[in-house]
Amino acid sequence: ESATGLEYSSDSNFIQTGKIGRIQRSLEGDHLKPQTTVRYFPEGIRNCYNITVKQGTNYLIRVRAIYGNYDGQNVFPRFDLYIGPNFWTTLDTAEEVRKEIFHIPTSDILDLCLVRTSSTPFISAIEIRPLPNNSYITTSGSLKVFSRYYFTNSDFLLR
Repeated sequence: ESATGLEYSSDSNFIQTGKIGRIQRSLEGDHLKPQTTVRYFPEGIRNCYNITVKQGTNYLIRVRAIYGNYDGQNVFPRFDLYIGPNFWTTLDTAEEVRKEIFHIPTSDILDLCLVRTSSTPFISAIEIRPLPNNSYITTSGSLKVFSRYYFTNSDFLLR
């Protein structure tokens, strides 16, 4: 992705369920290209991405869910995210959603699961970034991101 320098790839190697949709054309200009496509899960209660990671490594996991009326229903879905068997957060997509968590996996496979509660779960993007293990001190488990601020005396915007 030229604006961020990040490399995005298809999720087809990480999950075998779900269907592909696109946000409404009129909204595409408001988002980076990788965020204009969604994978949604009209079948099943729990659909999980199986991602190979390195056990004991600190990771930043970021998900984005941009509804963009991809299904033409104009009803904002609400559903849960789990890391393996552990509840992470509820996504209420009435607004653009971005959630982050720091996680140290206890195995070499990370299961990131979208769980239907009252509506069809979907996802726009998943980012998994390894971090130095001294970034956030914990030996295993997760740390939720409460807030993030960037303080500067510069007018330069850092993404």
